[in-house]
This record gives sequence, structure tokens and C-alpha cells, in this order.
Amino acid sequence: MTQQKRTVFYLSDRTGITAETLGHSLLTQFDGIEWETVNVPFLDDIENAQAVLAQINRAAECDGYRPLVFSTLLKPEILEVIKQANCRLFDFFETFIRSIEEELHQPFVRMAGRSHGLQHHLSYFKRIAAINYVLAHDDGVNPKNFAEADIILIGVSRSGKTPTCLYLGLQYGIAAANYPLTEEDMSSQQLPKVLENVRGKLFGLTLSAAQLHFIRQERRPNSQYASLAQCQREIQWQESLFHLFNIPFLDTTRISIEEISATILNRCGLKRQLYG
Repeated sequence: MTQQKRTVFYLSDRTGITAETLGHSLLTQFDGIEWETVNVPFLDDIENAQAVLAQINRAAECDGYRPLVFSTLLKPEILEVIKQANCRLFDFFETFIRSIEEELHQPFVRMAGRSHGLQHHLSYFKRIAAINYVLAHDDGVNPKNFAEADIILIGVSRSGKTPTCLYLGLQYGIAAANYPLTEEDMSSQQLPKVLENVRGKLFGLTLSAAQLHFIRQERRPNSQYASLAQCQREIQWQESLFHLFNIPFLDTTRISIEEISATILNRCGLKRQLYG
């Protein structure tokens, strides 16, 4: 079955993160469409707006369908240019702002960049501090500072600890450390000594042996480290360890890093440290 091909534009007078995030979330609910994505950040003058208008019209002619355009543009004169294009426009501010203005009995300030700017300095610096902590405590480095962590992810090599820690730091301001469980740990059937005093902060990541085998094959093809048998042994051992020491853990085989992170926060009772 041939997929329908459509073009989607994300337009913003700043970074475009809000338009892309909201638009993408909506479009994931529709199957059978191959999307050609065009991001246009910092669209803040008439000349560039006219160029984007022409680009939208070319896409409509090429696709045979009018493009979808998701916008967080604030300047009325820029938005008026885009409205002339052969497209289906979804303006997030127009959709929601009027109702909020009515409820709050005041007009919105029409100031671009507030959601991703530096208005909340404390929140911003919390994010930077959290990311610095993650980078300084990746892969078992500096375990003497683990007591300062909000959470410590543990699991065998390539189980997703580092990317999850980075996402927790970037999106939530969580100081996340991680510690790799190794073959040497397997022989003892005990928690590594450096983790004994921080057991209450531990959270395990696991996945299917087949998925681990696939990931490790990309890193070290046809090695003992990547063999399915080795992956099966390590996964079986680490899950036994999690059960033995009552360490909460999550099977990440079929879930995204966003869902992994949100699940960890929910199960551990951690709160977002940003935007406070």
C-alpha cells in the first residue's frame, strides 16, 4: 500500500520548539502518511515570510495536497503573509490565547521567546547544573558524589542509562548518575560496594536480550560481548539482582526515552526542578 505524502511546516519567530513539539504530537495520531518536515525558526521579517509563502505553495503543487502549517508566530503582519499560502494553517496562539485572555481579563504581551528564554534564571541554572552533574557522573565516574544524586540508574552495558540520565537533566533538571553492572559484578551476586549506601536512590533499566543483542552488535559486531547468549545471561542476572535487593526497575524494550523518564519520575516520586 502506497503511503500518502504530505508536507508539514513548523513556523516560529523564535526556536520553533513549541510548534514542532505540539504539531508532531498531533500528527503521530494519523497512520499511513509519509511526512516531509520543514522547520522555519526565527521567521521575523516580511521578506523571509514571502519566501516561505512561495515554498509552501511549491510544496502544495509538488505533493498534490496543501501542506499543513503549524505556527507560533506572534507578529500579525508575518502571519498575514503566511495566511495567503495554499495551506491548512494551525495557529496555536490564535487557538488558545483568546480564551485565556477572556478568563484572565488581560491581554497577552505578544512577546516572542518567553517559553525558551532566560526569564526564569533560577530554572535555567538548575538545568545547567543538572546536566553538568550527569556528565560528571556518567558510567560510574565519581561514585563518592552519588549521595548528591536525585537518582542513580543501574543496568548492564548499553541498557540506555546515559541517554536517559541526559534527558532527565535536560528536560526535568534532575541530577541523575548512572552505574554500569559488569561481568565482575555478576560473579559476586552482590551489589557493588559503591552502591550500598545509596540503595534508596537506585533504579534499574532492563530490556529484552534480543534488543540488547541488536544494540551491542551495532557497537561490537560478532563479539562475545554482543552475543545473544551473553546478553541473555546478563539480563537474567541483573533482573535477579533487582529482585533480590528490591530495586525498582523498568523494561525499556518498547518504550521511548521520554516515556522511560516520565515513568521513572512517577514511580520514584521525583518532581520536575525546572520552571519553578
